[in-house]
Amino acid sequence: MEDAYIITGGNKISGEITLSGSKNVALKTIIASLLFKNKVVIHNVPKIGDILELLHLVEKLGVTTTFSDTNTLEIDPTTLSEKTVDMLHASKLRVSFMLLAPLIHAFGECFIPNPGGCRIGARPIDRIIDAAEQIGVKTKYNHDTGYYKAQLTQSVKGSYRFTKSTHTGTEFLILLAVIGDDQVVIENAAQEPEIDELIQFLNQSGANIKKDGKTIMIEGVRELRQNEPLMLSSDRNEAVTFAVLAMTSGGKITVGPINPKLLSVFFDKIREAGGMVEINGDKVTFSAQDGLKAVDVETDIHPGFMTDWQPNWAVLMTQAEGKTTIHERVFEQRFSYVNELKKLGAQIEFIDPQVPNPETYYQFNYDPSKTYSQAIQINGKTKLHAGVLKMNDLRAGATLAIAALITQGESILEGATILDRGYERFDEKIRSLGGAIRKV
Repeated sequence: MEDAYIITGGNKISGEITLSGSKNVALKTIIASLLFKNKVVIHNVPKIGDILELLHLVEKLGVTTTFSDTNTLEIDPTTLSEKTVDMLHASKLRVSFMLLAPLIHAFGECFIPNPGGCRIGARPIDRIIDAAEQIGVKTKYNHDTGYYKAQLTQSVKGSYRFTKSTHTGTEFLILLAVIGDDQVVIENAAQEPEIDELIQFLNQSGANIKKDGKTIMIEGVRELRQNEPLMLSSDRNEAVTFAVLAMTSGGKITVGPINPKLLSVFFDKIREAGGMVEINGDKVTFSAQDGLKAVDVETDIHPGFMTDWQPNWAVLMTQAEGKTTIHERVFEQRFSYVNELKKLGAQIEFIDPQVPNPETYYQFNYDPSKTYSQAIQINGKTKLHAGVLKMNDLRAGATLAIAALITQGESILEGATILDRGYERFDEKIRSLGGAIRKV
C-alpha cells in the first residue's frame, strides 16, 4: 500500500494546534508577486502540495523562489523569462490560469494550458475568458495543443460585470488590471476575505485599488514594489477541520491564530447544533460536551456557509441527533465523499429539493438538460466502523480522515497526496492531539 494513511480510530482528540497559513491567499500572492519589480518576501507560507506545484510552475518560467526558513518564501520575479506555462504542473492546479496576468504584462502574449485542480465540478473558466476579452486581452484556444494563446490587444481598461460571483475570476481581473495606465471597474465582484487580503497586499506595494461593496475600482499603476514582508493570515478551512474533529471525537481542540470574524457563520451553525465555541483573542476552542443535534446547511458565496466546509459538516452530522439536509449551491460535484462514508455505516441518501429558479439559485452554470445531485439527507447518531476509503478531492479527504479517526479499529485512507495538497503536516498535527495516524 502506497500513498495512503493508516488510521486507528477511537481516541479522544484534544489539544492545541497552530494553524498554517491560508492556502488560497498564498497561491494568489505568489502569482501576484510575478508582477513586481523587486524581490517579494512572504511569511507563513504553508509547505503543501499546491504551493510546491505552483513554485515548480513559476520556476519553469525563470523565476527564482527560495524558502529561507520553514515557512518564509522569497520570490525574485526579475528573472522571469518564459511565457509558456508548463502543462504537467498546471494540470494539477486550478489557480494556474491566473499566471496569464503577470505573463501578458511581461511579454504582451503568453500560452496557458487548461487549468486543473480537484474535480468538484466543471469549474468553467468561460467567465474568466469573457472578462479578459472585455478589458483588452484576446484569447484563442488550440484544441490540438490544449493551450490558450493570450495577447494584449490594447491598454487594459473598461468595466466588466460578472453574471455570477466568482472568487478566482475577481482575483484574476484584479491582477490583470493592476498594471497599466487606465481604469478597470469590476462589478458583482466576489466578497471573500481572501480577496481583501490580496487587495491590501497590492495596495501596500503601490497599487491603487478601491472597493465599494461588490464594486472594485482599479487605477492602473506603472509598477509594484514590496516595501515590507507580507504575513499571511491563517487558513480558516483548516480551523474548521480541526473544530469538527474535536466535536465528533468528544474531545476539545484549540486552534489559532485566527481572526474569529472569518468563522462567524460557522460559529453560528456550531452553536445551533449544540457545540461549544470559546473565543480568547486570536484563539478559538471547540468542543461538544452535551451532544449534537441536526442542523441543516446550504452552501453559498461569502458571507454564506462555505462550500469547503460542507464535507466536514456532513461527518459532524453523522454524529448528531436527528436528520440533516445539506444543499450544495456552489459546485455540482461536491459529494464524492458520500459513498465512502456509507462504507463506514453512515446513513446518507441523495434527495431532490425543489428549486424554483435553479439557473439563478446555483452559482455554477446550470444546464436544465442535465441531472444534478445537489442535496443529501443524513440520518444522524450513527456508529461508524472502520474500512478502506479513497479520497477524490481535498476537502472530502479531510472528511474521511475525521470519520476514520472517530471509529474503532484500523482504516486505510487512499490518496494521501490529495490531502497533502491543502493541509500542512496533517498526520503530525493529528498525532500531537492523540490521534493514531501514519503515512505509508
